[in-house]
Amino acid sequence: MGQDKELIVRSFHFVCIMTVIIGTISHFSDESEFAITMSKIGLTHIPKDLPPKTKVLDISQNNISELQISDISFLSGLKVLRLSYNRIQWLDFSIFKFNQDLEYLDLSHNQLRKISCHPIVSFKHLDLSFNDFDALPICKEFGNLTQLNFLGLSAMKLQQFDLLPIAHLHLSYLLLDLGNYHVKESESLQILNIKTLHLVFHSNSLFSVQVNISVNTLGCLKLTNIKLDDENCEVLIKFLSELTRVSTLLNFTLNHMETTWKCLVRVLQFLWPRPVEYLTIYNLTIVESIDEEDFTYSKTALKALTIEHVTNKVFLFPQTALYTVFSEMNIMMLTISDTPFIHMLCPQAPSTFKFLNFTQNVFTDSVFQNCFTLVRLETLILQKNGLKDLFSVGQMTKNMPSLQILDVSFNSLESDRCEENCTWVESIVMLNLSSNKLTDCVFRCLPPRLEVLDLHSNRIESIPKDVTHLEALQELNVAFNSLIDLPGCDTFSSLSVLVIDHNSISQPSDEFFQSCQKIRSIKAGNNPFQCMCELREFVKNVGQVSSEVVEAWPDSYKCDYPESYKGIPLKDFHMSELSCNTALLMVTTGAIMLVVAVTVTFLCIYLDLPWYLRMVFQWTRTRYRARNVPLEELQRALEFHAFISYSEHDAAWVKNELVPCLEREDIRICLHERNFVPGKSIVENIINCIEKSYKSIFVLSPHFVQSEWCHYELYFAHHNLFHKGSNNLILILLEPIPQNMIPSKYHKLKSLMMQRTYLEWPKEKSKHGLFLANIRAAFNVKLILDTENDHVKI
Repeated sequence: MGQDKELIVRSFHFVCIMTVIIGTISHFSDESEFAITMSKIGLTHIPKDLPPKTKVLDISQNNISELQISDISFLSGLKVLRLSYNRIQWLDFSIFKFNQDLEYLDLSHNQLRKISCHPIVSFKHLDLSFNDFDALPICKEFGNLTQLNFLGLSAMKLQQFDLLPIAHLHLSYLLLDLGNYHVKESESLQILNIKTLHLVFHSNSLFSVQVNISVNTLGCLKLTNIKLDDENCEVLIKFLSELTRVSTLLNFTLNHMETTWKCLVRVLQFLWPRPVEYLTIYNLTIVESIDEEDFTYSKTALKALTIEHVTNKVFLFPQTALYTVFSEMNIMMLTISDTPFIHMLCPQAPSTFKFLNFTQNVFTDSVFQNCFTLVRLETLILQKNGLKDLFSVGQMTKNMPSLQILDVSFNSLESDRCEENCTWVESIVMLNLSSNKLTDCVFRCLPPRLEVLDLHSNRIESIPKDVTHLEALQELNVAFNSLIDLPGCDTFSSLSVLVIDHNSISQPSDEFFQSCQKIRSIKAGNNPFQCMCELREFVKNVGQVSSEVVEAWPDSYKCDYPESYKGIPLKDFHMSELSCNTALLMVTTGAIMLVVAVTVTFLCIYLDLPWYLRMVFQWTRTRYRARNVPLEELQRALEFHAFISYSEHDAAWVKNELVPCLEREDIRICLHERNFVPGKSIVENIINCIEKSYKSIFVLSPHFVQSEWCHYELYFAHHNLFHKGSNNLILILLEPIPQNMIPSKYHKLKSLMMQRTYLEWPKEKSKHGLFLANIRAAFNVKLILDTENDHVKI
């Protein structure tokens, strides 16, 4: 496999040498701060207002017909000048005498007929091709261009010593435009010290150039515009005889070639014993007919044949006449791409092919089936064909024991037969199955020793957990599929490179980096990440690995859901541990509740909070009841706000604490010692006082329940007020009363006290104010004295 790569590199080394040179200059011009582009704007002369510091000037594809020294003399720092595709007819190199830094001059595709020379020593690239010169425009001053790499020339005739002034130069690339060449008799042209020679002929005329070109150290030969028929085919072969004799010629390219099949075979047969190692044919058109042609596969130096973009204008022909010529070639590398080939024959004998590339043909699943002769094949590329069945592809490889690299991307492969035992050659280590129609089943139909697997742009939704035969897999590309999670490395124990971007991964597993210890590169951006609790560990793990491991981090890793996080980079996504850890949340909540409970307990024990809450509740209820007194109650004739019943042992508290507090608020109090009517019995006075009072207040204490008169008052209240409701009754517990001290006949009192419908006088002085406020809240009526009836009304 390493040898094949070396062959590929060498094949393109000489062909692309000019591209490297031009690319270097282009790179300079693109990065230059002083680059001016004025192409395709209809200029007839070079503008005079250009910045003096201009280094790169492109005024190609305009209508400029002449150049004068004043046009560019002020551009002393100019390095690159492009004047191609204009109408310049005459050039005097003295106009560049003030441009000593000029290295790149392109005057191709103009109408130049004559040039006047002047010593110029700085040129590295000089292109005078595709003009109207009669002879090669070579000045003796060109011999001083020791740095010249590229030279492009045009001529209608050639003479042997035309290039003698530059024979000592070591040019990398010489372009000769012979499109207008018209001399038919045999001529000679000697070329020395050229690495790459590119000859361009007339595009519409049959090849007729008979000049004898001799070279010394030619490494790469390129011919463009070759039109042949069976009659003038020998003219081309004769033309190539001298050029291909040089042992240093390794690369030969034919571009835009139109020929018959017979002539093409003759050209190939001519080149077969030559020293050429890499033969490339671009844009080949086959005309007239395709018939069986004999081909002798003698010993050859050719290692690689590349034919790209073939147009076949012959529609009826025997397929074996075409395919046999290529299938039997005794070379290492064969590329036939972008052609209408529908098949390729299996070599009749064990083949020397190590590299086969049939990209963009019309091959079907039948290609190379039961082929036992490709025993040395190491690389097979079948991109962009008509392959449909992955199982058949596996069958195709089973007789290729040396196959290591297989590329069947951009086909229509499907893998619906999950249960079948796929047959693959075990030597495959690199497999490209991208851009097909493969599903999850593909993982059950893969070569066992794969190291590199490309499955991007398929229809894969998941990677089966029971894939156990890919222990050697090191690189996996599953981008542009429908995967919803990262694969673990339990299945791919050697995985080091994973490309899984552009999938449907919303919450990647946080165990990936733990199971994939050998991972050195992962590309998982451009997925619809859900920035929720489950993503925290993944982001944390990504932050712990090197930025070189996670490719495109953080630019390609952004939140997609929820909307509040949409577009935010994952590196800026944060959620607290408390909001994501249920156990921690429960512990924290429990701790807070415990603290609250302890606090409440403390308040209850040390601050008597329940008592205050009970007092506030009692006050609120009392105020509510007072506002909702029935109309008939308000219409009663009342003289007092309250009648107070108490024991003589509690008289001091009543007279010193309770009565003064109430009477300060204009509350009229009825006391037996000042409001009983003399001459009436005590019972009658009690009844009259209770009936003339809005409320009845009973001051309860152990002395109260032992008082005989208190028994009468309570008895009367029990039978005359309790059955109407307890809203007009206020019980004040001055001192605690044991339940066994209350007479059994006062069952209503017991019931009320068990329901805690009484107000308990607090011992703490700080609570007295709230207690008395509860008493006052029960009296929201104002008594108005009626003098006529000698009683008060509401």
